[in-house]
Amino acid sequence: MSNVTVWNENRHEQKNPVVREIYPDGIHGAIATFLQEENHNVTTATLDEVEHGLKEEVLENTDVLIWWGHLAHDEVSDEMIEKVKQRVLNGMGLIVLHSGHFSKIFKTLMGTTCDLKWREADEKERLWVVSPSHPITDGIGEYIEIEKEEMYGEHFDIPAPDELIFLSWFEGGEVFRSGCTYQRGQGKIFYFRPGHETYPTYYHKDIQQVIKNAVKWATPTSRPKPVYGNAQPLETIKPKQQA
Repeated sequence: MSNVTVWNENRHEQKNPVVREIYPDGIHGAIATFLQEENHNVTTATLDEVEHGLKEEVLENTDVLIWWGHLAHDEVSDEMIEKVKQRVLNGMGLIVLHSGHFSKIFKTLMGTTCDLKWREADEKERLWVVSPSHPITDGIGEYIEIEKEEMYGEHFDIPAPDELIFLSWFEGGEVFRSGCTYQRGQGKIFYFRPGHETYPTYYHKDIQQVIKNAVKWATPTSRPKPVYGNAQPLETIKPKQQA
């Protein structure tokens, strides 16, 4: 069991009745519900809460942070992004979903623009598993098929992933690196593409399974943090003789 915080901008749900109908409890609520089925200790946080819902005690008690944002990336404070970054470097797992590719935290950790092509045309998406032995794909077949999704297309301006887990094909012909892992400091990061707000993607059982698997994968180990800085020798260093 892990302590999971699901962070959602929660703006589409307030502005768009279509999104509100699909996710009456918010995208964060939908994700929290299926994670609770795994007996995780799940809390939610949203942009307009005090400190964006990520007070120090919340972050310190979070093993894995899930991030969904779109309309208001720039409204997330730089101070909060620095706190989240430090928690990742110190071991907290981070799962970035869909349009979170443009979030401040993802761009900061990647060091690139994280830009891409996109299109909304009710296209079929097929996510091919390209790393079938990876724990994030546990319980998933050769591919996941989604009837309607927003297209994201290459080139995706990210660093080469440590591991490429999913590659998407879209009905219009584009492909996209839709499941990518990274390690930054002691923390594990997983970017997972599906989840446009006007589609019921987070009710798809395979998408839920991937996120459940990713939480398990990204949960910090109990290994102590490495010690840095000036270090005393482990063995006696013999004086070197002059030639």
